[in-house]
Amino acid sequence: MIPPKMLYRFILLLSFLSLNECLGQTPGLPFSKYYSSKDYNGGTQNFAITQSSSGLIYVANNFGLLEYDGAGWRRYPLPNSTKVRDVLLDERGIIYTSGQGEFGYFQADQTGILRFHSLLDQLPEANRNLEEIWKIQLLHDRVYFFTLENVFVFSKDHQLLNIISGNPAFESFHSTNNQLFLNQLDSGLQLIEKNKLEPLDFGKSLGNNLIVGIISFASNQKLFFTRDQGIFRLNSVGMLPWQTELSNKTRINKAIRLKNGNIAIGTQSDGIFILNENGEIILKMNNNPGLQNKAVLSLFEDISGNLWVGHNNGISLIELSLPFREIDQYSGLSGSGYDADFFDGKLYYGTNNGLAVQQMNGNTASQIQKIEHSSGQVYSISEIHNKLFLGHNDGAYEIIDGQAKSIDGVTGIWKLQPLRDHHNMVIGGSYNGLVLFEFKDDKLKFVRKIKGFNESSRLIEQDNDGHIWMTHGYKGVYKLKLNATLDAVEVSYYGTEAGLPTNLLISVYKINNRLIFTTEYGMYSFDPQTDRFEKDPFFSQYFPQDFLLTSIIEDPLGNVFYIGEGEVGVLEKQINGTYLKKHQIFNKIIPLLNDDLQNISPIKANEILFAAKEGFIWYRLDNNNQNTPTFPTMIRSVYLTGATDSLISHGSYPKKGTGSSEELEKENISIPYSARNIRFEFSNPIPNNENTTQFQFWLEGLEKDFGEWTTKRDRGYTNLREGAYTFHVKSKNIYGQIGEEDRYSFSIQAPWYRSILAYLTYVLLVGGLLVLFQKRMDKKFQKKTAKITSIQREVIEQKETALKDSHEEIERLKNEQLHAEIKSKNKELASATMHLINKNGFIDHVKDHVATVVKKSKNQEVKNELQKVIQSIDKNMAGDNDWEQFEIHFDQVHGDFVNRFKNQFEDLSPQEIKLSAYLRMNLSSKEIAHLMNISTRGIEIARYRLRKKLNLNRAENLQEFILKF
Repeated sequence: MIPPKMLYRFILLLSFLSLNECLGQTPGLPFSKYYSSKDYNGGTQNFAITQSSSGLIYVANNFGLLEYDGAGWRRYPLPNSTKVRDVLLDERGIIYTSGQGEFGYFQADQTGILRFHSLLDQLPEANRNLEEIWKIQLLHDRVYFFTLENVFVFSKDHQLLNIISGNPAFESFHSTNNQLFLNQLDSGLQLIEKNKLEPLDFGKSLGNNLIVGIISFASNQKLFFTRDQGIFRLNSVGMLPWQTELSNKTRINKAIRLKNGNIAIGTQSDGIFILNENGEIILKMNNNPGLQNKAVLSLFEDISGNLWVGHNNGISLIELSLPFREIDQYSGLSGSGYDADFFDGKLYYGTNNGLAVQQMNGNTASQIQKIEHSSGQVYSISEIHNKLFLGHNDGAYEIIDGQAKSIDGVTGIWKLQPLRDHHNMVIGGSYNGLVLFEFKDDKLKFVRKIKGFNESSRLIEQDNDGHIWMTHGYKGVYKLKLNATLDAVEVSYYGTEAGLPTNLLISVYKINNRLIFTTEYGMYSFDPQTDRFEKDPFFSQYFPQDFLLTSIIEDPLGNVFYIGEGEVGVLEKQINGTYLKKHQIFNKIIPLLNDDLQNISPIKANEILFAAKEGFIWYRLDNNNQNTPTFPTMIRSVYLTGATDSLISHGSYPKKGTGSSEELEKENISIPYSARNIRFEFSNPIPNNENTTQFQFWLEGLEKDFGEWTTKRDRGYTNLREGAYTFHVKSKNIYGQIGEEDRYSFSIQAPWYRSILAYLTYVLLVGGLLVLFQKRMDKKFQKKTAKITSIQREVIEQKETALKDSHEEIERLKNEQLHAEIKSKNKELASATMHLINKNGFIDHVKDHVATVVKKSKNQEVKNELQKVIQSIDKNMAGDNDWEQFEIHFDQVHGDFVNRFKNQFEDLSPQEIKLSAYLRMNLSSKEIAHLMNISTRGIEIARYRLRKKLNLNRAENLQEFILKF
């Protein structure tokens, strides 16, 4: 027996697969962009479009040749300023153009500017008076230029080979399967073979109908598109009308075969139709909705698979290559998208303006209609018991017979879900808690508000145990358990204490039949065994640790679509159960998504709708989706900047040896130093990505490496020094693909004062100056040497004088010090001498007094004793001990006077030496008498004797002689 869960999933898958058959036509419109004549600065009419191998778009405009590089447009007029009727590029990149009275080709010169080279002068004089050259075709090594009267055949080296004349005039010109067809009035279709016209068996079968296109079809069949009589199919039976959904009244101007096998048709007044090989219309775009102008003059499918449309007024780019469609106001849907659902063969769109519906019948889709009574904010669309319900700002609604019927009882419903294990019950998340509904008599009725929980419950999911999980935007996670009577819940709260990294921005979703909780720091799952949250191991391998998912959904095939912070993508389920992550292609839609309540709605297997700011964005997961091809980065202009900018490079360059106008081995430009300010403008020809393509640049010779990625499309440098430089620039498209680097090498000339000649002049000048300087320095050195020598001599003399003065000063100081010491010693000596004089005087007085006593005493014994005392005194006064001490101090003060005097006058007696010493001390005769213990008269006699021994004459003073000795 098949388990119920598996059976349910199987039925659901079958239902989606059946819906896949029902939903034959893709809803919405492809991304597109319209360029007005003001945008491209040209005329209104655009007759032909082509593309170079590097991605540049060229348009034949009635004001000249237009060039689009992904960021801006340039215009190149013909010499006679007439219309350009056709444009075609060969494999070398040569741009062939034709117009009114002129034809030839554009080719870049060495500065990258496209120059026109006329081929008119190659024609014979009789054929030069031309009106219109309508068409250009390339076949093998020939170039064909078509007028109404002639076909001019040129070789690839631009030599005229042949002229094919038409009589009657040609009406149209076509190429398919390496064959050239011409349609002539009356003669019908003809084929160019071997430089002549060959009629076709079926050539007249279309009569005089104007043929606007020929397309090769399956099994050697061809489709012929006429302007006014519809489409014909040529097969083995013959020429028959091709039965399509296109009206026979549609006036066709252009038809081309697309790479995917579909057919694009441009009309005069009905816009564009895309038909499949069965003739079924799979896309229609006119001025309401989709196109700004419904008159189509030209069609072109570019390298990326985008369709370029040349209008009677403007140019449109339709991005058919993208797996996205916009369902917005141009598709008939207004408002921001919130939720969508495919139900009963209809697509339902829930917006902030209400609910809208679009009937999908096979390959046709009706216009989008608004559901009555649904005005206001729609939050969710739910299928329950094969009925459709809305979660709405005003409450719950059921969609019945194309109208919204309100379910009374409650307002503000976020979402409705069948209640697990209760077949007839429906749980709803409201603005203030949970509410319960019940099916009665096949009608959903409001039952009650469930007690015990009042938080706003936008995101609710039920686990396999019947618990209801609700996540709050800034409070955390709640697990709610209904009681048996379904009127109240038991609430368990989980926050950071339960393993969650935060309480903010947590959402709950059911993926792979299990609950996933998304947070700011990755995805978590709940472990009931530990009653805690932990990192989910499955999703951790596909997303960074701190990745915040804001919406995630699983389609019936198990593919997981998601919207995250700065990233949108899908985990595509593989056969082995693993997932392949794809996200680059979704970068295109990130800025368009609804940033209020982001949501993804699966509408069938591999198809989803993203809620957008304007309606919805449809996406189909298709393995055949091809990534956008990468185009090379292009340096489009180089300017020398200043008071006025000077253009030195225009960005279109021929390859050496090929004459191509696409890539030049650019010459190294030499720029004068006075013009050393330079600005580069660059681009990448990715269409409709003017504001999203990023660039990275580096000026080799000034900067170390590439800088940061930026959307800025120009870079300037000022005040560059002389030297060689190479400017490098890379580009990165919205899908992260990096385009081939472009380079521009140039050199800044040295200023005249830093040129080689200037440096040679400087060397000679400096050499001469050095010689002169050396000579001058020699003379100056000699003078300086002499002056220094003189100064040194003066300094030496000054130092010697100062030294002498210093010595004299030292001597003076020493003498002063010596005199001070002598004075001090003299004072000491005088004090000692005075003490000695006083002592001797006192003793002499005592002796005299004792002698008097002896004379008066009558006691002989006393006399004898006193006489002994007198003798003792005389003996004491005659002793030399005091003199010896005196002599030591005296010689210290008077420079060894006693020894010098003795040596000079050897016959002097000791008493005369003493007398001489006392005289040098400038003592009086009386003082000397006391010291020598003799009378004053004896001193006078001793002085006289001393003079004689000193041989002094009468005029010489004895004391002065001794003082000067």
